[in-house]
Amino acid sequence: MAEEEGPTIELRQRRKLKSSENKESAKEEKISDTLVPERTPKHVLFQRFAKIFIGCLAAVTSGMMYALYLSAYHERKFWFSNRQELEREITFQGDSAIYYSYYKDMLKAPSFERGVYELTHNNRTVSLKTINAVQQMSLYPELIASVLYQATGSNEVIEPVYFYIGIVFGLQGIYVTALFVTSWLMSGTWLAGMLTVAWFIINRVDTTRIEYSIPLRENWALPYFACQIAALTGYLKSNLNTYGERFCYLLMSASTYTFMMMWEYSHYLLFLQAISLFLLDSFSLEQSEKVHEVYKIYIFSLFLGYLLQFENSALLVSPLLSLVVALMFAKCLQLNVKKGTFIAKIMKVINFYLVCTLTVTLNIIMKMFVPHKENGHMLKFLEVKFGLNMTKNFTMNWLLCQESLQAPSQDFFLRLTQSSLLPFYVLVLIICFLSMMQVIFRRINGKSLKETITLEDGRIGGRPEIIYHVIHTILLGSLAMIIEGLKYLWTPYVCMLAAFGVCSPELWMTLFKWLRLRTVHPVLLALILSMAVPTIIGLSLWKEFFPRLMTELMELQEFYDPDTVELMTWIKRQAPVAAVFAGSPQLMGAIKLCTGWMVTSLPLYNDDDLLKRNENIYQIYSKRSAEDIYKILTSYKANYLIVEDAICNEVGTMRGCRVKDLLDIANGHVVCEEGDKLSYSKYGRFCHEVKINYSPYVNYFTRVYWNRSYFVYKINTVISFQS
Repeated sequence: MAEEEGPTIELRQRRKLKSSENKESAKEEKISDTLVPERTPKHVLFQRFAKIFIGCLAAVTSGMMYALYLSAYHERKFWFSNRQELEREITFQGDSAIYYSYYKDMLKAPSFERGVYELTHNNRTVSLKTINAVQQMSLYPELIASVLYQATGSNEVIEPVYFYIGIVFGLQGIYVTALFVTSWLMSGTWLAGMLTVAWFIINRVDTTRIEYSIPLRENWALPYFACQIAALTGYLKSNLNTYGERFCYLLMSASTYTFMMMWEYSHYLLFLQAISLFLLDSFSLEQSEKVHEVYKIYIFSLFLGYLLQFENSALLVSPLLSLVVALMFAKCLQLNVKKGTFIAKIMKVINFYLVCTLTVTLNIIMKMFVPHKENGHMLKFLEVKFGLNMTKNFTMNWLLCQESLQAPSQDFFLRLTQSSLLPFYVLVLIICFLSMMQVIFRRINGKSLKETITLEDGRIGGRPEIIYHVIHTILLGSLAMIIEGLKYLWTPYVCMLAAFGVCSPELWMTLFKWLRLRTVHPVLLALILSMAVPTIIGLSLWKEFFPRLMTELMELQEFYDPDTVELMTWIKRQAPVAAVFAGSPQLMGAIKLCTGWMVTSLPLYNDDDLLKRNENIYQIYSKRSAEDIYKILTSYKANYLIVEDAICNEVGTMRGCRVKDLLDIANGHVVCEEGDKLSYSKYGRFCHEVKINYSPYVNYFTRVYWNRSYFVYKINTVISFQS
């Protein structure tokens, strides 16, 4: 038996060895297959390179052309190069004049350090008030522009004003390029980027305020936010390699921080973005790790911004910080539960409730313990805007009357429809939203979905970057439907999302799959439509709108305001250097820029003290006595008073929104009873009465200059009561 068993045992061992050898060889083959992937053919690599090269060239060219277009249009509109310095500066209206005036102050300073010190301890702008202008007005763009102007030796080549507006126009070019890249990343074709740029420029009345006011903070900040959006779009893509992911992360970090430094309201916009990412993470539409890496960028940017913005407490009490901290805390408490089970669904609901509760609680606690100057007037404005409160306050009613704070007009939607933007946006949004909901319900029900989505799947709602943009544009659009001024945040992304949709084969494939198209191969038809539809749209836009754009560049317009030029010239020649001027905030901004003289108020609406000053100075257009006006003006150490005929004799387009009407309501000089307005005041309107030159007005005020638009009065220091 022993002799018989020997060969059998040996045979078994040989079989085991043979089978193990086969397994090892199979493993080696598998390893070799993974280590040595199949090389991509050279012609495919060349096609990819050519596609990327042409797309990048088109993106950069679009940005440069748009910047050149803005420069040429600005020159034609104001005839800028043929004007003297004073006339150029008058084109900066309202708060834009204040921003540019500080840029001039930085260039006049003996050194950068001295210039920064004078701005952070500024007592030469507003009488009886020392302000940190850098913190209060977010003057970091002006600091950077002044450094670049002097460091690059541009003072020998170009005038300061051209350098300043050139930077802003260049940033607008970057803005357009970033929108181009975002649409390209989402659709996979640079044709979408071209269509985005075309819609953006055609609808520029609703996409940007660069034509009306160049130095606005949003014109400096939004290009960086667009770069952040482009980087985030690439970062959220599932098929991104390690190097691309790292590049997107670094670009996103830099642009987020820069955006936060450029605009004081940037953290509110990032708060909406954080909500979009939170909802994306809640529905498990993307790896949680990526989303939480973005949260870390928010934390880092807020912390660094707090330190470099002179310990800006507004960042500590911002809802963004409260939300991100709540999300990080909820992440630590999250349990590993199998997806799709009933317990997992319950945990999702609990996590959502925990984040919302923690966010509100943390924000309340931070506001209790962190001393801050929150914009209380904005909260009151929102209460009145939504009908939660009634007020006779001049500032609140004045804000409510501003066109930018009204609901969007019908003309806004009509303009977007005429350019074919709104219909295609609605179509794309509906398809993406329904596809997103379809994917969400499948995930909630525990159905497994393919990790890599192909064109044949027809499931555009499964791509995380698309879902993020859908949620974000819905949030921005909801705000734009309430306040028209917020359309400048929403409309650029309407251009981008609409262009992506009509150029995306996946979107058409998703639609065809719902329609169960069988007559024609759906993939082929989707590819054809993704090329044909944007081409037809582009040709129609070219035919209709390109001649208009060329006509705008050919027409030589002229900004003619001789009365203001004469006023500024008189102030510089006749008024003492230590004089303090009082008048409307918009005019005071121009006086600060053009003359450098001190003023009593500024056209800024983020400071309660300045808002109160504005309301008090506006009393010169109310029905109050000469003595009351004199006391108000002397309390601010004013030496000269400027009355504007345009405000005094204003004929408002909106009922009850003239400055003098709002003052009468606030002062109780107009009482509305059953639709009838009853007016009572024993004094006439000050701006009218002071022009007549009779007692007691001549006792307090002496007219020293006037023209068709302005009346300048010297405020008497010694009052003589002569009949």
